[in-house]
Amino acid sequence: MNKIYAINHYSFIDRIVIKKRKEMSEIINKELSNSIIHDALDIGTTNDLENKSSNYLIKHLKNIKVYKSISDQKIDDNFFSDFLKKSITEKFTYNEIQKMKSDLVISNAVIEHVGSFDKQKQMIKNVLLLTKKYFIITTPNKYHPLEFHTKLPILHWFPKKIYMTLLKLLRIKFFSKEENLNLLSKNDLIKLFASIEINNFIIHNIFLFGFKSNFIVIGKVIS
Repeated sequence: MNKIYAINHYSFIDRIVIKKRKEMSEIINKELSNSIIHDALDIGTTNDLENKSSNYLIKHLKNIKVYKSISDQKIDDNFFSDFLKKSITEKFTYNEIQKMKSDLVISNAVIEHVGSFDKQKQMIKNVLLLTKKYFIITTPNKYHPLEFHTKLPILHWFPKKIYMTLLKLLRIKFFSKEENLNLLSKNDLIKLFASIEINNFIIHNIFLFGFKSNFIVIGKVIS
């Protein structure tokens, strides 16, 4: 669990994930097609080299010259010219911000893993500190019938405390802790941004099996 946040991530599942991330990258590239973006910063990069879906979005952005990474994992991939080993919910120094600040900050399926509402809020604040122009945050939909990390259906629709207890009973202890998995609905995302008075963003929906499976938040910093 130290590289990707999922269990039973078989090759056929990775193919489904790649298909959905390909859709996401096409939406992102279309939205940014008229923008000049010199550098892009990836938040929550994984050092996983086994699954083709890992770090897919950052590697499929178009017309980017410089790629950077902030992650709590050590990243060995020389795709990134600059790297900072740090959690996105920690406090950043002035020098760290100046070094890593980029035209675009992108975070794919990270915000559901940083912990409580306050931690998620802090993540967004840090993303805003690190971007010069645009930010992108993607996350799975809490109300899709299949929970993508555990591969279990419906159980995650129960109230959070009940869901966590059920995961403990099923011996899925890692995801039974809010610090490791705190799923978001579209309303939750809107509340998070409203809590820090950010409203210059749009949310795109991705569908799987006829249900909304993922959200893509694309926002612009107003200077």
